[in-house]
Amino acid sequence: MADTLSFTRDAVIQLSASLNEPEWMLESRLQAFELFNNLPMPTPKDEAWRRTDIRRFKLDSFGPSLNGNGASSAPIPPYLGAQLTDDAAGGVLVEDGGVVKVYELSDELKAQGVIFCDIHTAVREHGELVRKHFMTEAVRIHEGKFAAMHGAFWKGGVFLYVPRNVSAAAPLHSALWATSGRTFTHTLVVLEANSEATFIDEYASPNGTEQALHNGVIELLVRDGATLHYASLQDFGTNVWQFNHECGRVGRDAKLDWITSLMGTRVTKAFQTSELDGAGGWARMSGIFFADGRQHMDLDTQQNHNAPDTVSDLLYKGALKDNSRTVWQGMIKALPGSQRIDGFQANRNLMLDKSARADSIPGLEIEADDVRCTHASTVGKLDEEEIFYLMSRGIPRSEAIRMVIQGFFDPVMQRIPFDGVRTRIFERILEKVG
Repeated sequence: MADTLSFTRDAVIQLSASLNEPEWMLESRLQAFELFNNLPMPTPKDEAWRRTDIRRFKLDSFGPSLNGNGASSAPIPPYLGAQLTDDAAGGVLVEDGGVVKVYELSDELKAQGVIFCDIHTAVREHGELVRKHFMTEAVRIHEGKFAAMHGAFWKGGVFLYVPRNVSAAAPLHSALWATSGRTFTHTLVVLEANSEATFIDEYASPNGTEQALHNGVIELLVRDGATLHYASLQDFGTNVWQFNHECGRVGRDAKLDWITSLMGTRVTKAFQTSELDGAGGWARMSGIFFADGRQHMDLDTQQNHNAPDTVSDLLYKGALKDNSRTVWQGMIKALPGSQRIDGFQANRNLMLDKSARADSIPGLEIEADDVRCTHASTVGKLDEEEIFYLMSRGIPRSEAIRMVIQGFFDPVMQRIPFDGVRTRIFERILEKVG
């Protein structure tokens, strides 16, 4: 590692000083550090971590990222930041280990008052906006050891702010290329009332032989009447251990269309939550994951109906091969008084090898009496009759398998409104199928 500092209070102070941060951010970091320092590492005895054992993860071998360029010899792949939407992106931000390498923002978006920049620039130039929203509403430091760790040592990431009554004139696109061995990026999106935006957020790294760390937070704040289309595409190297906290808050008559694609990492543990805070709020969560080799992916999703007349819709689909394992544990929660809600969740898993394992655990926690909540989960194998049918039409077995897998993922693919995103994801799936 290029930086030899360990996770100490002095390291927090040095990191904040190196970023020329205001006093309030240093105080925020130090508060998070105290919590991080006092919390034990999670173990399988903790309910949320029952199916993910991280005893082989060597946290003590890491330290905070100060320069963000620990081992940036690998070039940034040209696909990162490339256009994935029909309309050309109006803002592009590409970072290597938290250091900005590419930055563009159109004059049209600037004229609309849209703020799109790396989050360190935002802290310095838009401090009051960031201070108001940074880990105050969506993700909070007390949510666990890694949330507190992030609050203390975060570095790199993006800030997107769309003013009231503004429909962003073009999509926004950010990408992280992680070569430093440890990254702590923070995505903060704030859409004020009756605004609209489309944002694609990519994460990738080269494959390595030593353990690497990504400790990330994603916060999506969608105010009353606003609409956010958000896609997160993760394809880290298979040496990365990822610990993420992600949360979207949805106001009255607001809409959050949230797409998640997970292809990389050795281990992923992600907490993904939609909070429906106002009547008429709508949140759709669409997830695609493919695990192979010895990959372990654990996704903990929450759909919290905090207000009446709200709708949530979750569909996660995953494929597994080799000795991989996936865990999906979902919960739909309705608070007292959250009447006339409609909550749906489904997880479908396709097993490509007998040695793979998928755990699928839906759940409901309903404290209201006028609701419509349903859930479903399935774990199944390739249908040999479908493959035989295709082969009887002259299609080679390998191609028939690919077609069946494509058909399996198609329902969730159809929920993705961007051709470029669908193509990127499916090409990666085909690479994994082999």
